[in-house]
Amino acid sequence: MPLQFISENLTPVTATVDTRRLAPGAPGLPGVFLWRGRRLEIAVLLRTWRDTGPCRHGSPERYVRRHWFEVRAVSGEILKIYFERQRRPGAAHTRRWWLHSMGA
Repeated sequence: MPLQFISENLTPVTATVDTRRLAPGAPGLPGVFLWRGRRLEIAVLLRTWRDTGPCRHGSPERYVRRHWFEVRAVSGEILKIYFERQRRPGAAHTRRWWLHSMGA
């Protein structure tokens, strides 16, 4: 089954966060997320990457906008998840983790 586009908020279970990624400035990837009443447990981190963009105030610097994670869940599904460095306008400050897509 190909990846299906989802684009919905995930709720991280904060007690399961892997803190090893925090030192280099990346978000700690939770081991468990809640989504649509389901528990999505991460079995394997497959790959990571980042999206960058220009400074929004005119500086020539570039900033990380999103941290992406491709993972395999315990259920066997492949999930593409991202963490937004800055929350979306009007969104609650807790809405930073998003399920981009999932498939088998």
